[in-house]
Amino acid sequence: MIELRGITWDHPRSTAPLAESARRYAAQTDVRVTWDARSLTAFGDASVEELAAAYDLVILDHPHVPLAAEAGCLLPLDMWIAPAQMETLAAQSAGPSHASYAYAGHQWALALDAAVQSSVRRADLLPDPPLPQSWEDVLTLSDDLRARDLWLAVPLGPTDARDSWQTVCASLGEPLGSGPDGFVSEATGIAVLILLRALVRIAHPASLDWTPITLLDHMRDTDDVAYCPLAYCYVTYARDDTPGHVLTFDPVPGVQGAILGGAGFAVSASTAHPAAACAYGAWLCGAEAARTWIVASGGQPGNAAAWTDDNANRLTHDFFRRVYPGLQAAYVRPRLAGFPAFQAGAGQTIHRYLGDGSDPRACMAALADLYAQTCARSASTAREETA
Repeated sequence: MIELRGITWDHPRSTAPLAESARRYAAQTDVRVTWDARSLTAFGDASVEELAAAYDLVILDHPHVPLAAEAGCLLPLDMWIAPAQMETLAAQSAGPSHASYAYAGHQWALALDAAVQSSVRRADLLPDPPLPQSWEDVLTLSDDLRARDLWLAVPLGPTDARDSWQTVCASLGEPLGSGPDGFVSEATGIAVLILLRALVRIAHPASLDWTPITLLDHMRDTDDVAYCPLAYCYVTYARDDTPGHVLTFDPVPGVQGAILGGAGFAVSASTAHPAAACAYGAWLCGAEAARTWIVASGGQPGNAAAWTDDNANRLTHDFFRRVYPGLQAAYVRPRLAGFPAFQAGAGQTIHRYLGDGSDPRACMAALADLYAQTCARSASTAREETA
């Protein structure tokens, strides 16, 4: 018997399908898989190198791929999975999910879970489209909601403050990496900071403290927030088997440029069972698993078969079909070894600015300096990857 240990992030969207996968795989193979979980914050910030030293399987966020690849702590999966099977998984990718785990000519993870920043509403409180198609529309909608004693809200804790800033920059045609010095132009960066500050002034007072999960919990359980223009999508809130009100997800205003989230399935370079680990991953990330039992167990697959499947959408109030255009037009964060360090610092910098309303030019200058300090050494690699 082969035993594999894996580490994922602590949310039912991940833990429930992985537990079901372990049960199903054990019934048909001699491989036993045990999954541990870490917090969502650790998922975004923890060292993949340290996790790969302790586990056979690591579920990770795509910005960590360059640093992990350079550290040599993950297997290049294209060297272990048959080319035809890898080509199939790439063709079945939900948006750019599969490609986001490619770096320096190798595939370092498979697209297990797909997500993107989206808008979300309570259809009973905001039943009538059209939804906002621009950020100016969002501000106008907030006025309309306040006239009905309702709120617009945005989760703008440090992690989501930085992600929302990146989304709006990309939606305006300037994703990170497109501006001078490989960053974003000063004018656009400042304009987006000012826009987010304007949202803070009109949004629910708890917005600066909320994560997507705490906001979605609030929308599900109470009746004062009708709309959010920027939050990572969670299929668990679009199912009838979730307590409280069902939430409706759609693309962000303007559809394009929403930041890509999700999670990848990676294999530690130190595993004693590389072939078994890769075979399990390829099975887990395949189309049949995605559109059937992964969706049924509350997952949000990285395989497009689920996003276009009629039954998957029937179970989720058309969640997959509604969000899919935004996922297809998602913005993939720069593939830079220093980018995780930039993210950590940028989140705190933007969150402070949104809280105190200080000079947006000073905030932008601090972001530009941080980007140069953390990302300069790998900028040439990123340009080669993007070409």
